[in-house]
Amino acid sequence: MRISSDDDVTFGLAALGALDPRLAYTIAIAGPVPLRRSEPGFSGLAAIIVSQMISKASAAAIWNRMLLRLGTVEAQAFLALDDEDCRAIGLSGAKIKALRGSAVAAETGVLNLEAICDMEAEAAISALCALPGIGRWTAEVYLVFCAGHRDVFPVGDIALQSAVAHALHLPARPSARALEAISVAWSPWRSVAARLFWAYYASCMRRDATPVVT
Repeated sequence: MRISSDDDVTFGLAALGALDPRLAYTIAIAGPVPLRRSEPGFSGLAAIIVSQMISKASAAAIWNRMLLRLGTVEAQAFLALDDEDCRAIGLSGAKIKALRGSAVAAETGVLNLEAICDMEAEAAISALCALPGIGRWTAEVYLVFCAGHRDVFPVGDIALQSAVAHALHLPARPSARALEAISVAWSPWRSVAARLFWAYYASCMRRDATPVVT
């Protein structure tokens, strides 16, 4: 099953409430939990790369400049940009390298970003992480928002760590390893749990660090 509609999110939230009663209050106060799906492919991955390590507002500004320059963000069009073009858009050297590596992989068929959506999660993450500049967070967010995987929880995400600590009244923000252990209780709906805690972070902690996905 893929998470591909608002109904899927609603169903997943009900399942999470039954799996872990601690989440009932979080679900009640988090407000709307958006689907935030993007089509798989270079554009979806590029939006996630752009959002690495910066605020949602900054990522959106860069993405809008890229759209203004390219019209649509496709691998071939991005590869036509030189370093000066990329810097004018607001991309760092590391992100230029990651975007070019992903664009080349997509154009040459080294990695089919659509077909990878049908792979088992860990195999897909390994394949994505083989690309330059792609770490586990980027790969996991791609599987959540572009592939629609049902059971992926990006435990290295600082906003998720903070939201889980706040919502579950933990004494400290959990490490990625600790959050992985906590998230096991939410399987096989961990991707919906991630959406829930990003929504909670934005609405209840008055911040906005949800990954940018157009």
